Amino acid sequence: MKTDLTKILSIGGQPGLYLYLAQSNGGVVVESLTDSKRKWMGPSARMTSLSDISVYSQTEDEIKLSEVLTRMKTFLKDEQAPVPGTGAQEMAAFFEQVIPEYDKERFYPSHMKKILDWYGILKAADRLEFEAPEEDAGGTAGEPDAESGKPEQASKPAAAKTPAKASRPAATKAAKPASAKAPKPVVKHTTQK
Repeated sequence: MKTDLTKILSIGGQPGLYLYLAQSNGGVVVESLTDSKRKWMGPSARMTSLSDISVYSQTEDEIKLSEVLTRMKTFLKDEQAPVPGTGAQEMAAFFEQVIPEYDKERFYPSHMKKILDWYGILKAADRLEFEAPEEDAGGTAGEPDAESGKPEQASKPAAAKTPAKASRPAATKAAKPASAKAPKPVVKHTTQK
């Protein structure tokens, strides 16, 4: 079964990766890919879909995370990836072989560590086969944003976003008449014994 990266989430402050299951009252239900435990995450949780993550490259285009993970799988075959958090030089040397066009100025060791960690989690969960993203008219895969249930568009280039709606001139809004609603009279209450 192929993995839909729009439903794989990284949650700020939570270790590992989570599978988006359902929208619930005021939040979402997710399942950990490491221990299969389900959790409810509230609207204040910072959730990022892995489909929205890219690696900076030396060209104008960024490299989608799905492509990076696929290249890692092809390069490593059945071998293990370097342990996340090994020396910065070792991680940089590994990514130099896998994605030689990455931007050495903006792709930090902390980013490399996260990707290596995510690769290990996805490999252990047997989720390294990815679905091709289905683009709709707006250019997004249409996955629900974990916080609002609306499609997420935070990390798209400005050119890919749908054009803004034409704003309505202020003069077209009708003013309320002053006599539309009279204020309620103030009633004094007295206590009698």
